[in-house]
Amino acid sequence: MRIAQLSPLWERVPPPAYGGTEAIVHLLTEGIVRLGHEVTLFASGDSIVSTKLEAVYPRSLRTAKDIEDTSPYEWVHTSHALEAWEEFDVIHNHAGELPMAASCLISTPMLTTMHCIITPDTKIVWDRYRGFYNTLSWAERQAMPPIDNQNFLGPVHNAIDVGSFSFSADKDNYLLHLSRIAPEKGTHVAVEVARRLGMRLVIAGKVDPVDRQYYEDRVRPLIDGKQIQYVGEADGPRKRELYRRASCVILPILWEEPFGLVMPEAMACGTPVIVFNRGAASEIVADGITGYVVNDIDEMVAAVKKLDRIDPCQCRRHVEQHFDAPRMVDDYLKLYEIILSSR
Repeated sequence: MRIAQLSPLWERVPPPAYGGTEAIVHLLTEGIVRLGHEVTLFASGDSIVSTKLEAVYPRSLRTAKDIEDTSPYEWVHTSHALEAWEEFDVIHNHAGELPMAASCLISTPMLTTMHCIITPDTKIVWDRYRGFYNTLSWAERQAMPPIDNQNFLGPVHNAIDVGSFSFSADKDNYLLHLSRIAPEKGTHVAVEVARRLGMRLVIAGKVDPVDRQYYEDRVRPLIDGKQIQYVGEADGPRKRELYRRASCVILPILWEEPFGLVMPEAMACGTPVIVFNRGAASEIVADGITGYVVNDIDEMVAAVKKLDRIDPCQCRRHVEQHFDAPRMVDDYLKLYEIILSSR
């Protein structure tokens, strides 16, 4: 098959640190190429892939400090990808609603993966979109508002390169909160959990401009550098080391997150995950086996006290069976085949 992968311009592919969508695009692109398919990636110019790369801008927009308005770059990025529609059998859109809105101008079928939720203002695009789409989880599908499009092809869980995460059954005595620092990620709640338990908490993650005020007002005053430590945004090697040594990862998410890559990443290292029962959490963490899915802060505190019941080897096996990259690649290739056979 000839496949176009259309990634957002915000982060490079693969992302140097945090960037869930771009990490998935990279794993998927490389996996499809290894199976002999012809893939073109539309992404930022600093992306690193083993296939053809098409870029309208030399670096990721997040690192472009001289840009005030990113929208024109995203418009050109989208038009550049879609004007080549005749070269592809399928266009796989990971870049949201802009390519969806323009998909009526081309004949090549489009598959849109819902990396984000539908908002009241983007619903108009979804109502008029006639392409195919998939969600990242059943939870994301159930949380969707009613839309006119019936071309739902099911959920495809995200995946990771399990082999790139080293396993360790020996843990240090600290909690880890690795996430974007944002209100919906519950960073301030993670601090409260650590304080109640009297345990050290390591916080790792980026602070986007939109979340800067939250960090300054709600998180930074809680950081003492001893019990509560913030180590900044962790790159690949750093986050793997943090995962490997942590007693557990705590994720008091406060929104219906479609999928959280932190969960399988941590479990691949043999590290249990304790997460609020929001979004896809119960589809990723096997409650009582690879961690705990809890309802509130009291249950999260109690769950940390039961970590001795979790077998790190079970955490690793769970991810190998359900969240390794080859499974995701196969799932998407099946969707491409469904799309092509329906034409």
